[in-house]
Amino acid sequence: MSVSPRAALSWRLRPAAAQALAWCGALGYSILLYVAVLNEREPTGMRLLLPTVLSVLTIPLLRRRPLPALMLMLAGSFAATLTAASKFSAFPFMAPGQAWQIGCLQALLTDLAVAWIAATRTRRTALAAAALTLAEQIAASGYYRTGWDDFVSTIVFLVLMLALAWLTGYLVQERREHAETVRVQAAEQAVTAERLRIARELHDMIAHSIGIIAIQAGTGRRVIETQPTEARNALATIETTSRDTLAGLRRMLGSLREAEPEVAPLAPAPGMTDVDRLVATTRNGGVRVDVEWRGERRPLPMDIELSAFRIIQEGLTNVVRHADTHECRVVIDYQEDELSIEITDDGQGPTPAGIGYGVTGMRERAFLLHGQFTAGPRPEGGFRVAARLPVPAGMR
Repeated sequence: MSVSPRAALSWRLRPAAAQALAWCGALGYSILLYVAVLNEREPTGMRLLLPTVLSVLTIPLLRRRPLPALMLMLAGSFAATLTAASKFSAFPFMAPGQAWQIGCLQALLTDLAVAWIAATRTRRTALAAAALTLAEQIAASGYYRTGWDDFVSTIVFLVLMLALAWLTGYLVQERREHAETVRVQAAEQAVTAERLRIARELHDMIAHSIGIIAIQAGTGRRVIETQPTEARNALATIETTSRDTLAGLRRMLGSLREAEPEVAPLAPAPGMTDVDRLVATTRNGGVRVDVEWRGERRPLPMDIELSAFRIIQEGLTNVVRHADTHECRVVIDYQEDELSIEITDDGQGPTPAGIGYGVTGMRERAFLLHGQFTAGPRPEGGFRVAARLPVPAGMR
C-alpha cells in the first residue's frame, strides 16, 4: 500500500507539532502564572483556583521531557511566590505570612510532578528532579514572611512532603516493574509447561508405537522365509501401528497450529475408551494384557481421561520393551472420588538405563492433576506402576 508524499509529510510533522505545543504550554504556564498573581490583589483562598488550573498546561511537556517541564514549573512557582510576597509587603496593614498560601500550593504541584517522574523515569532522573524541587522550595520559603521558628517548621514540612511524593512514585514504579517481572515469569513458565506437555505426548505416543514396530519387525525378519503368514501379520501390525502413530502426530501438530483457519478438524484425544485398542496393539507386540475393570465406568474430564490413557500406554510400553515377559495385568478402578490405575507384570522390570523419561512423564501427569504415582519393583518379582487421579467433585 503506497502512501502519498503529502500524507507522509503530514505524519512526520505531527510529532513535531505536538512537541512544539507541549513546549508552548509549559512556557505559557510560567508566564500566565506570573500574570495571574501579579494582577490579583490578594491571591489567597478561592483565588488560588486559577493558578491551580493553569498547571495542566505543563502536562504534555512533562510526559515528553520531564526535567525541562519541571524546571519551568519551578521557575513559575518561584516567580509567583516572590511576586505575592512583594505585593503583600506594599500593604502594611496586610496580615504577615500571606504569601505562604501561594507558595505551599506551588510546592504541592511540583511535588506531584516529582511523584510522576519517580513513577515513570529512572531513579537518577527522579533524584535530580527531587533535588531541584527541594532547592526551589527552600529558596521560595524565605519569602513566606514568617518568623524563624515558622521558617524551620516550613522547611521540615516541605522536605517531608517532597520525600513522601518521591517515595510514592518510586513505589508505584517498583510495583509496576514487579508486575512486569511476574508476567514475564508466568509467560516463561507457561512456555516451559507447554514444552513439557508436548515432550510427554511425543514420548508416550511414539515410544509405545516404536516398541511394537521394533518387535514386529524383528519377528517378521526371523520368520519371513519359514512362516510367510506370520511375517504378513507382523507387517500388518507395523502398518496399523504406524498409521495410528501418524494420526496421533497429526492431531498434536494440528493442536499446535489450531489458530490457522485451514487446519482440518482434529480427531478427539485418546481416552479410556481406547484402552481396548491399546491392549490389542500390545498383544500384537507379543504381550498378553489382562484388563480388569472395577467400579462403574463413566465419562471423566478430558485431562483425566488423557492422562490415564497415557499412563497405561507408557506402562505397557515398559512391559513390552524391558520386562522380558509375555503377559501383564492392568486394573482400572472407578472409585467415587478418584480413578485408580495399576499395571503389574512378572518380568525382570526395567533396568535403571531403561527407565528414562517414561516414568518421569507418568509421574508428571499424575502430579499435574494433584494425584499420586508410584513405580518400582515388586517384592515377589516383576514391576508395578500405580497411579491415583482425583476426580473433581462435579463429576462424581
